[in-house]
Amino acid sequence: MWKAPGLIPTLVAVLAAFGGWSLLLPVIPQAILDDGRGAGLAGAYTGVFMAATVLTQTQTPRMLRRFGYGQTMFVSGLLLGLPTFLHVFGTDAALVLGIAVIRGMGFGALTVAESALIAELVPLKFLGKASGALGVAVGVAQLTCLPLGLAIAHWTGTYQWVYVLGGVISLVGSAMALLIPKLKAAAKTPTAKATEAKTSTATTSTASKNAEGTAPETAEKPATELPTGDPGPAENVSTWRLVAVPALAMGTTAMGFGGISAFLAPAAREIDLVAGAIVAGAALSVMGGAQMVFRYIAGAWADRKGKAGTLIIGALAAGVVGLVFMALVVYAGWSAWWLLGAAAFYGAGFGMVQNEALLLMFARLPRERTAEASAYWNMAFDSGTGTGSFALGLVAGVALQPYPAVFAVAAGLMSIGLVAAILDHIVGAHRVAERHNTRATLRKLGGAVVKRKPVSETRPETDGRN
Repeated sequence: MWKAPGLIPTLVAVLAAFGGWSLLLPVIPQAILDDGRGAGLAGAYTGVFMAATVLTQTQTPRMLRRFGYGQTMFVSGLLLGLPTFLHVFGTDAALVLGIAVIRGMGFGALTVAESALIAELVPLKFLGKASGALGVAVGVAQLTCLPLGLAIAHWTGTYQWVYVLGGVISLVGSAMALLIPKLKAAAKTPTAKATEAKTSTATTSTASKNAEGTAPETAEKPATELPTGDPGPAENVSTWRLVAVPALAMGTTAMGFGGISAFLAPAAREIDLVAGAIVAGAALSVMGGAQMVFRYIAGAWADRKGKAGTLIIGALAAGVVGLVFMALVVYAGWSAWWLLGAAAFYGAGFGMVQNEALLLMFARLPRERTAEASAYWNMAFDSGTGTGSFALGLVAGVALQPYPAVFAVAAGLMSIGLVAAILDHIVGAHRVAERHNTRATLRKLGGAVVKRKPVSETRPETDGRN
């Protein structure tokens, strides 16, 4: 896996993108508040950033087909990094929100391009581990940079050095894009051309590959059962049907993450005024570490089992347990240190859901839609995080006991994803594109063979001569 050309630069670019984002995530709102600009602007900064991120993610697959991965990531890194230096000029609303829009666009394009590029670079049989390695890079960036930004501001007595460091880190990701092989996302083929691909052509293609010494496509099937047929559109298959369940699982889980990110610290302080801040920081670190480790474990498991999605039900259940436990600890007023256990459960589930949802989208969409799969996953993650923070904030504002209510409602939201995953498993058919998908083609071939009459039954009667 590690010998795949461009994999290391891609992971470094991921580390840089999420490092630059994480470094400034808590710093900008705090700087706005310190300047007396008000909580409204502080919240608007993050909201505008995430809105620009999600909107850009909807268009990133087109950019990847038009300009390729390297150019898209290079420009996106510049958009994420260069505007960061402008924060040194103050916290006026127009300046801050303008920077948020530009940086959000860069971050949105980067997140889609990087996760899609992983699927393009590595052999399919290693895709689970490669996706897990992507999660490790994200986790390391968050674990180190989330607390680092505020720490630097505290040590130096100014936010200026944080802005400079955040910009430099983001630009490292832009530089890494220059080391990535020149690849473009697979172009969509016309429907008419796609329909000309016949079953016999697929069989001949497989045979010719064997003759050239290349393993047949069925042998090259990855652990995640990714489609390996010729690129082509998934005619007559609604995209929402293919990605609905993994997207719902990712989105509802991310809603819980949004609630924890916003309300774990005040909840811990409510339980223990003295140690609450320390406990909250430790719990967030435990959650991040568990998320990183279990995302990689889920990827390795998928490669070993030869199928994506085998852990998603258990992962969602673990996340729900963590959120329910969190609500109970806060409601009952137990020791705040119990929050570490709850955070570990949720983090483990969150990490596995991330990997399983992404691999399921890769598996259910045709090869030509790798970029779209990455976009759908990132949109589910980011919109879920933003929506969760907003919705759970409303819950906290009206509930008699705000923090237990926040975590309980978050568990309920995540349970929706769990129920959907269970129903999807019971209904059975892992929904995949029916056209230009090796698995679907082989299934149809098997059905055709079973239905065909024996040759002796279809041959006309003869007079016994050869």
